[in-house]
Amino acid sequence: MDVPAERNNAQNADSNILALLGKKQVLKRRFGLVSIFGFAMCELITWETVLALFSQGLDNGGPAGLVYGFLIAWLSTLSVYTVISELASMAPIAGGQYYWVYMLAPTRYKKFSSYIIGWLTSLAWIATVAIESIFAGTIIQGLITLDYPDYVAKEYQGTLLTWLVMAVAIFINVLIPGLLPKFETFILVFHIAGFIAIMAVLWKFSPHSSGSFVFTTSLNEGGWPTQGLSYCVGFLGNVATFVGADASVHMAEEISNAAVNIPRAICGSMILNGLLGFAMMLTVLFCIGDLDTVVGTDTGFPFIQIFYDSVGSVAGATAMAAVVLALTWACAIGITTTASRMTWSFARDRGTPFSHYIMKVEKRTQVPVIAVGLVTLLSALLTLIYIGSPTAFNDVISLTITGFYGSYFLPSAFLLYHRIKGHVASKKTLAPSTPDALPDPSQTTGEKIDDEKPKPSSDPTTNNTVPDLAVEVAQIQLAWGPFHIPGILGIINNAYACLYMIFVIFWSVWPPVTPVDATTMNYSVLVTGGVIIFSVIWYWVRGRKEYNGPLIDDEVRSIMGLGSVAA
Repeated sequence: MDVPAERNNAQNADSNILALLGKKQVLKRRFGLVSIFGFAMCELITWETVLALFSQGLDNGGPAGLVYGFLIAWLSTLSVYTVISELASMAPIAGGQYYWVYMLAPTRYKKFSSYIIGWLTSLAWIATVAIESIFAGTIIQGLITLDYPDYVAKEYQGTLLTWLVMAVAIFINVLIPGLLPKFETFILVFHIAGFIAIMAVLWKFSPHSSGSFVFTTSLNEGGWPTQGLSYCVGFLGNVATFVGADASVHMAEEISNAAVNIPRAICGSMILNGLLGFAMMLTVLFCIGDLDTVVGTDTGFPFIQIFYDSVGSVAGATAMAAVVLALTWACAIGITTTASRMTWSFARDRGTPFSHYIMKVEKRTQVPVIAVGLVTLLSALLTLIYIGSPTAFNDVISLTITGFYGSYFLPSAFLLYHRIKGHVASKKTLAPSTPDALPDPSQTTGEKIDDEKPKPSSDPTTNNTVPDLAVEVAQIQLAWGPFHIPGILGIINNAYACLYMIFVIFWSVWPPVTPVDATTMNYSVLVTGGVIIFSVIWYWVRGRKEYNGPLIDDEVRSIMGLGSVAA
């Protein structure tokens, strides 16, 4: 068989799997295994994030808290993303969490819980765009401070530089999206090469701390009553290092052989990024130099000061920090891609206001341009918080943790229930061609779902039967995909992941220091709670009339012989 024929067969198989999930292929499958692995690696950028968030765990926990907290966060988060990989293998679709919740939740709670998770996931990704972009923008500002000591950094200038980062992200995502796979492959190489170069320079030129300093020194700069509380608060810095590994999930409709390649990309990037991040954590702690100088640096980033103290040269430190800047900027570009796909997917299922506009895909590039613009606009507005209070904006980091882990927990908990009950079939039928060929979820989940099957209703003006909107909701067979952990090991891993997520969500709303006042308060609980309350209110006001869960596209419905229903 020649290569074009193989490629066509692979594309047909991907389209058939997507049709089983109720969707027509409208985005271009640009990514293969290597490029999506590069994408996953560069959305985590773990060793770079270790540098950017270094001070959070250092203040609460100290060097010892950073080292041991990193190992716990790494292995525990790998457990979480293994469960996410199992779900992505079952249903590789851009909607991710809200789709899985609908697929797994008890019948009476499907619509409502799916709707809330859709909003929570969208919020988390929009906040992540803001965070990565402002990291890049303020690193630029830190480099200006390093190179020009007379420069006085202003918050509004940091926000303007952040908007520059966002503008470049829009340009690449909207005008040259075809270059994204090659771009991500290049960034993967740059990610690893930059790590090796910076590690070598630090070990060569930096003064080295003792092993006892790195592995036994604890700090409690937050003023907590006990060191244990300080460890738990500082632990969030290590947790944030691994947030967003599900970026590949929301690219599912642009990846060839997604059911296999997404788990490979997620788990592979978690393992490799964890190794790189831990090595960088140890290196920075051994090469930290004067602790007071590093923590109190005018650049705003301790790692820039560490680079300068190590090489003793402004030009050398600038070049090293420029590597971190370039990779952080590349991450912001990729996260903009992911956030737009999540928002577009939720709009496609009528989960957002103005969904008819947000769900549009530009025909030439096959990119949801309006969704790209929307998530960037909302992220840009979110960065205005930084002008008023950099401390308040730091709470957005906790907000992403709360949002992401909240969106992970519900589908993971439902999956744990179904795997304990034995509701998950071992094999999936790929492509139904008629309504009768569609799998009956009651046979695989053990639930009675009669009230969710398509029911005709009568039109009193014509006495004709018209299809109820419920006929549009995709009913997905609950069956394992190509990737899952079998048997008792899968149950244990799933249970541990759920317990760990509860632990993380609990600590993500704690403030960084005591006593707590208006400037040190962690406002993430208010923002997250506000979004949930708003989504609940909007659901009862309008959402429940428009949102019916994941819908079946008209083209797929016609193949199934269901006819067409006007939106």
